[in-house]
Amino acid sequence: MDDHKLKVFCTVAETKSFSKTSEIIHLTQPAVSLQIQALEEIYETKLFDRSSSTVTLTTAGEILYRYAKEILSLYASAEKDIGELIGLVKGSISIGASSTIGNYLLPGVITDFKKAHLKIKIHLLVGNTKRVVELLNSGNIDLGLVEGDVSRQKMLVEKLIPDELLLVVPSHHPWAKKKDISISELTKEPFIFREGGSGTRQMLEKFLGKHGITPQDMKISMVLGSTEAIKEAVENGLGVSIISRWAARKEIRYGSLHFLRIKEEKVLRDFSLIINKNSVSSHAVDEFLTYLKSYPFDKLLN
Repeated sequence: MDDHKLKVFCTVAETKSFSKTSEIIHLTQPAVSLQIQALEEIYETKLFDRSSSTVTLTTAGEILYRYAKEILSLYASAEKDIGELIGLVKGSISIGASSTIGNYLLPGVITDFKKAHLKIKIHLLVGNTKRVVELLNSGNIDLGLVEGDVSRQKMLVEKLIPDELLLVVPSHHPWAKKKDISISELTKEPFIFREGGSGTRQMLEKFLGKHGITPQDMKISMVLGSTEAIKEAVENGLGVSIISRWAARKEIRYGSLHFLRIKEEKVLRDFSLIINKNSVSSHAVDEFLTYLKSYPFDKLLN
């Protein structure tokens, strides 16, 4: 069923931006405009007011938006009911995941799931938590997996598994012989931070602040935009850092990096599953959710 134009339309209506819609659904901005133009030609009226700095729905656009959300929900319900009737689980699932989950947990889960569900296609989009929430609210993904806290305003939020952030040092570092280190010691070593706005950075600043330490107290050697870049920098002796225990499994196994805990307390957060409250999940999505919730994640750490 051709519901693509309606999905594009709803995304523009919810983001109030053609450029943001372009980023979310991976279409060029001209392509987004063409989809909206095609709908406006069908209904022979303007659906958006573009005269101001933000894009707003016209009265006709508001009417179409209400029906479009119902139509998309009915499409999903029809697909689910027919799939259950014929006993065939097929279709596609779009998953949005924040970086640690998307890069280090889900590949293994999806690989195992696909072995038993060959007819289900899975699309994985990795971004920060804010982008995953935007994708979910606009209906461009079926479910999201994120790190840390998220607003529950439009979503069902369910804790999936806990995550622990650990101090990571190169194998040749004097601390590599230890199991833990006092938080005050962190101010004495070159430290590598994630970029501002990342979930890990926010979590770390909150934890340090709880113990009376600000970023200004740290000897920040670098600020990097990905966990992979941080691991590489730590491995090359450019500083120490704090990352998820999931992120350096291979390096720990092969001995190039070493994890330590903070003496004062564990640095803990949750990986959470988020679903739009008003969405109707397909048979394929239900099957994946059941699999995900019973998955033995600890085996990935071994």
